[in-house]
Amino acid sequence: MTRHTRRSVVKLAGASVAAAAVPGVVSADEESASDWTAAKTPVDGTLHDVRYTATNPHAVGAGGVLIERTAAGWETVFRGGVSGNGNGLYGAAVTDDGERLWMVGNSGAVGEYDVATGNLADRSKPTGASNQFNSVAVTGPAGDADVYVVDDSGLVYYSFENGEEGTWNYLTPGSGSGIPAVDFYGARAGTLIDTNGKVFGTDDGTTWEPFGIEDADTTFAGLDADAPDDATVVGGSGSLYVYDGVEWRSDRIAEAGLKDVITGDAGGVAVGGSGTVAEREDGVWSVVDTPSGQNLRAVAAFDGDRDYAVGASGTVLER
Repeated sequence: MTRHTRRSVVKLAGASVAAAAVPGVVSADEESASDWTAAKTPVDGTLHDVRYTATNPHAVGAGGVLIERTAAGWETVFRGGVSGNGNGLYGAAVTDDGERLWMVGNSGAVGEYDVATGNLADRSKPTGASNQFNSVAVTGPAGDADVYVVDDSGLVYYSFENGEEGTWNYLTPGSGSGIPAVDFYGARAGTLIDTNGKVFGTDDGTTWEPFGIEDADTTFAGLDADAPDDATVVGGSGSLYVYDGVEWRSDRIAEAGLKDVITGDAGGVAVGGSGTVAEREDGVWSVVDTPSGQNLRAVAAFDGDRDYAVGASGTVLER
């Protein structure tokens, strides 16, 4: 999720995990009741990401599907992907005004969708790349956005001219390990994670510096970066890492691997395998009971009157 706060990045190379755990973690064996409910959806493939927009929440997934949460429930916007060839969609992000939904996926798929008019601009294969794109971040307003796309080969593709053809460049911030997630909290300030246990930050959109996590012993999957000194990473075995600008603290908040996390003043939500939802309230993380055992891939929370988690078999949980 994009946050707009401070615009500088703490460049602390090789920051390690502190011995102290994240405070206030309830045992993963303890589950509490929740008000999450399962929604009916028009798809049965995996939904990989969900985002609020200026109109309604939207989710993307397998087969290049885009669905929208209307007053009548979840409805299909389109199938077949941004190029009409069925390439799956794995990541989504919205412009600062919420008017454009950007989505990325298989075979270099990149699309810009106008949520008000329904117009879809195909911006696929930047610099000719046909890699699997996992995540996208955008900053700025509709039509004038900076766009960042990351892939399985450790590359970051970026355009400071709304993804127009011929405006893309790319770089490799790390060792070439896959990058599952990227998140921006300022105009050109953001964070990404790779599958080699590394976290990188930028304050100009082009220069990425590592700042952890030296002692991580799990594969990272999800990220929420709210400021240079405020980042949360989740991954395998229910692991969660929190950065406070000085050090990383870690703990295990669930039994199943976690795929996505969102934090804020109102608390936090992390989702993962076997329908796992962990919630943070008053600084305490606890696993809550959910009506689905499907693997969850993404969560959108705190920006609307409902929270959403999406995952396998067209699953959408709401509260």
